[in-house]
Amino acid sequence: MKLRRVGFIGWRGMVGAVLLQRMLAEDDFSIIEQPLFFTTSQVGQPAPRLGCRQPPALLDANDLNALGEMEAIVTCQGGDYTAAVHARLRSRGWNGYWIDAASKLRLASDAVIILDPVNRSLIEQGLADGKKDFIGGNCTVSLMMMALAGLFNADLIDWLSVTTYQAISGGGARQMRELLAQMGHVHQAVSEMLAEPTYSILDLDKSATAALRSAQLPNAEIGFPLAGSLLPWVDREVAHAHGLSREEWKGAVEANKILGREAAPIPIESLCVRIDALRCHSQAFTIKLKQDLPTDEICAILAQGNDWVSVVANDRQQSLSRLTPAAVSGSLNIVVGRLRKLNSLTKFSAEGGYISAFTVGDQLLWGAAEPLRRMLRILHQHDCN
Repeated sequence: MKLRRVGFIGWRGMVGAVLLQRMLAEDDFSIIEQPLFFTTSQVGQPAPRLGCRQPPALLDANDLNALGEMEAIVTCQGGDYTAAVHARLRSRGWNGYWIDAASKLRLASDAVIILDPVNRSLIEQGLADGKKDFIGGNCTVSLMMMALAGLFNADLIDWLSVTTYQAISGGGARQMRELLAQMGHVHQAVSEMLAEPTYSILDLDKSATAALRSAQLPNAEIGFPLAGSLLPWVDREVAHAHGLSREEWKGAVEANKILGREAAPIPIESLCVRIDALRCHSQAFTIKLKQDLPTDEICAILAQGNDWVSVVANDRQQSLSRLTPAAVSGSLNIVVGRLRKLNSLTKFSAEGGYISAFTVGDQLLWGAAEPLRRMLRILHQHDCN
């Protein structure tokens, strides 16, 4: 039995575009009797073509009557839209499924954060309990959970500390475009010098740095120079949290909700950094395990965490060729490497169990679009049962 009417909102943005691409690739629209597309600005214009299907013209994303006819709504429109529409729609008696990429509802008591390779049982329990709001997690947190699922599932993590290296696409399409413009601005400033091998590298460096610091550098979206640089702060500051950013705060709070461990949380500390990669978030972990296991056993546990995680041997060639955003971008693969015992820390604890790890994953896939499309599949299976 197909899902009857499913509304899609925010499908033109970065996450929404990837979502449609993945749904077409996986033939997900075959389980939907009537997919309908909504817009906040282009009502009446043609909807995106879905292979051989042409859905009706675009509907008004603020029309509560039209939205109320949907069995499920999938939105990538952002938190402001959710705040403006969700509660009003529910207050009118709408009892459909709300599937959302934004953070607005993630921590609501009646919402489930969806990452089914990690918490399928909690999603199923939520459906059984009559919950209707299913929310995609923070991209960095979701990638962490996918990468370390084997250790989380085996309840082996005592605590962990993570430094993230987050791609600019996590800030949206406009910031991604601006980073490319910044790269072009710097290249233009030194292009003639690059063409002449006799120029001193110090002169090249000086000119490139001056270009990054110039008033002409495009930075209306990002706010700061990022090309050839990094930004050691992501998202806004959490009030009264002693210098913690909201992105860092999410690391512990959302991870433990995904695991259903709010009552007995795993300590997770984060330091989040924006780098000048286009796609893929990378993360470096220091992990304290509850047991001092052999490295080979740890690798095996991680490799069995889910169907998409793979372990990269801790050697130079494998790390540089496979454990990078350039290698992983556009792929569903979650790669984990640089696994080794931290012997220098073990001397401070007779228990041992200190390890390092480094992981890379495409945040536009498992960190954003993929859990949404898979939730529609879960709803379809739930309705069939």
